[in-house]
Amino acid sequence: MEKFIIINRKIDSFNKKINVEGDKSLSIRWVIISSLSKKKSIAYNLLKSEDVLSAIKCIKTLGSKVKIFKNRCEITGHGFDFQNLKNKKKIILNAGNSGTLGRIILGLLINSKRKIKLIGDKSLSKRDFSRVTLPLKKFGAKFDNYKRLPIEMKGLENPSKINYLENKGSAQCKTTIMLAALKSKGTTKIKAKKSRDHTELIFKHLNIPIKIKKGKNFDHIRLNGINKIKPLNYRIPGDISSCAFFIVLTLLTKNSELLIKNININPSRTGVIKILKMMGAKIKFINQRTYKGEKISDIFVKSSNNLKGINCPTNYNSSAIDEFLVIFLVAAKSRGISYFKNLSELNQKESPRLIWASKILNLLGIKNILTKSSIKIYGNPNHSFNKKIIIKNFLKDHRVFMMSVVAALTFGGEWKIHDCNSIKTSFPKFLETLKKIKA
Repeated sequence: MEKFIIINRKIDSFNKKINVEGDKSLSIRWVIISSLSKKKSIAYNLLKSEDVLSAIKCIKTLGSKVKIFKNRCEITGHGFDFQNLKNKKKIILNAGNSGTLGRIILGLLINSKRKIKLIGDKSLSKRDFSRVTLPLKKFGAKFDNYKRLPIEMKGLENPSKINYLENKGSAQCKTTIMLAALKSKGTTKIKAKKSRDHTELIFKHLNIPIKIKKGKNFDHIRLNGINKIKPLNYRIPGDISSCAFFIVLTLLTKNSELLIKNININPSRTGVIKILKMMGAKIKFINQRTYKGEKISDIFVKSSNNLKGINCPTNYNSSAIDEFLVIFLVAAKSRGISYFKNLSELNQKESPRLIWASKILNLLGIKNILTKSSIKIYGNPNHSFNKKIIIKNFLKDHRVFMMSVVAALTFGGEWKIHDCNSIKTSFPKFLETLKKIKA
């Protein structure tokens, strides 16, 4: 793949049908949870991105056996203990660019009596890990360094049950605690701010003893420790975070329609759809069904020339956290002012995304006001643009790259966007899928 892409004309109107690759959150969770079963687990449509391949390398280092075929992946896990690590002198796990993998695999290590080192790439090494290491300390884990990678962690044979308040709305943190709780004695209680519930649904499907009481802003989770789980066979649906870029591309391209097949529409992930509908987007769920607790649907979207600015409700933030970059592009093309607040979590991603969003809007000539946790965007549906833009040095953040591509195709101008390889972390076939729409 080239190191950069050049786009110098808007996309033409289209009427297409596409698929997007498997859900990244579910793919990584399937890999990690399957490693806990000593029987064979099989996944179809597993996302073969760098983040997921990093997860596979990590569990292989811990003793799991993995076979990857063209249409499926098989994992025979190492189980709940780490007996196979006895003869290894030094154990290093590399999470690459993946915050999800880097954080939740630490929960898996809670009962490792061997010291294990976790490393990551330059971007991941700048991100906060104390949100997971501090609760793991309550279980009894010990760390040489707990704030940033590299981290060396040592678990214990009998982790303590804990009570924990997760108030950031971080599904990664919640999942880390839940994985550690599986290996502890007694009942762990978690009061968790609303966030993605993929792990809870998988645990329910596996008949793991979990109780969930849903509240307005927080869920109360009770989870008992166990010593084995069943294998997890799974057909992974398409990723709504990936398809969001094509939804926005359609919305902002005149006289266009798009049908995206087999997408995970878990309510904890559909904030982007709710927000875009508030802004006047024409989006429909078609052929809805439920699969192992997850809601799946085809998504139909039509272009719209009547988009409006909104004061975005903050209760949608956690369920749209990975899609705000392209939501901001819709705000830029809408009538009136849009205001998005309480989004400091965006700057805890692969790059400081809130800052990058403002930079790109400024390059486009779209007025915006940025604070540490909010952005106000002054939309202009008639905005014309024909300047040259270079996008680089964004810490190889895949979503900044994809946002820039969508902006180039819908706003116009001449764009040179660097680090094409960044998409390999989450959506390797992004440009290939884009070609199918443009064809």
